[in-house]
Amino acid sequence: MIQQGQVFKLTTKGEDGEPLWAYRYRLEGRSSARPQVGGFASRAEAKKALRKALDRVGPGHGGATTLAEFVEEYLELHQAEPVTIAKLRGEKRIADTSPKDVYAWRLTVPEGHRFEATQALRQVLNRAVAWGVLDFNPAKRGVPNPQRRPKEKRPFESWAQIEAVAARLGPVYGPMVIFGAATGLRPSELFGLEQHDVDRELGVVYVRRAYANGRIKNTKTRLSTRAVPLQAKAVEALDRLPALVNPILFPNARGGRIDFRVFGRRHWRPAQIAAGVEPIRGLYDTRHTYATFALRAGVPVFAVSRFIGSSIAMIDRHYGHLARDSREHAVALLDALALERAVDARWTSNGSRTNALSNNDSKPYRRRTHRRVDARWTPRLVLVAPPDNERS
Repeated sequence: MIQQGQVFKLTTKGEDGEPLWAYRYRLEGRSSARPQVGGFASRAEAKKALRKALDRVGPGHGGATTLAEFVEEYLELHQAEPVTIAKLRGEKRIADTSPKDVYAWRLTVPEGHRFEATQALRQVLNRAVAWGVLDFNPAKRGVPNPQRRPKEKRPFESWAQIEAVAARLGPVYGPMVIFGAATGLRPSELFGLEQHDVDRELGVVYVRRAYANGRIKNTKTRLSTRAVPLQAKAVEALDRLPALVNPILFPNARGGRIDFRVFGRRHWRPAQIAAGVEPIRGLYDTRHTYATFALRAGVPVFAVSRFIGSSIAMIDRHYGHLARDSREHAVALLDALALERAVDARWTSNGSRTNALSNNDSKPYRRRTHRRVDARWTPRLVLVAPPDNERS
């Protein structure tokens, strides 16, 4: 006997013909259940496993804590959002949490948050495995976690529609909405912008932080820390801003950061109703508008991905159908390359194209069919990396 546990030999034999070993133990006296684990190649291995199990479930050890307590400890260390903590509750001891328990818990989470909450629980329990509190992650065994169907994107139909809403939002909020639709920034990234993030000389805005749930935080992913080119609409929006002595680029009426929910309820929705916009868009739809306009203009998916800070797969999944005309442009460029003639598709900062010349000819090359190669959709944008001290 080892404390409350016992190691013993099984009648079952291993591949080498030698008997296998097992252990069992009680937690709360003779009337309690006695878990048994077997299949060890030697008595020493069984003893080691038993000690580990008893350490986990004994007083003062991680396995004796409830799932809720472990979640609180883990998420506090990682500064998780309060809304995340609220979804990861469980009064069962973490050492006794089974895949069946996780599956049942998952069904109690509202469908709109189920995927993210389960992902968060998996992350927490991965750490429990790494810390030796669990042998395996019960949120990954027999607990499917399919992504929910994405909500329908509702980009604005035109710049005139966006301007109509902006006109009803005032001298700061109006330009902010136009700037958001012209750069594709997430609302939290818009709220986190500061005056020094804008570099007019280079024509970019640096996305370095986000503001949500009352605090400044890092951007969503490493890809989200980026430099976004400023098209003319974005620059015009900045020019409309009143001269304020405030480090925040888009402050609220009190000079502080804008709260997402308060802005949506008091300003964003009423402005759309006043402008006659139907259906009502979410603030995130300014981001979807940017992606939609960019793809319809022929901006490559790779460039759109870099500018909005999302993966190419996500761009293709949600917006790829909007780039239906881009294949003709691609074929034109490939045909020109096959003819061993250079087509200048380089990006320029001043909006001009330098035509590739053949044999120092001063005229753009024309195919023998006298049809000019159409390269008009080449993005006239500058992609600038953040300064070295700002990279994540």
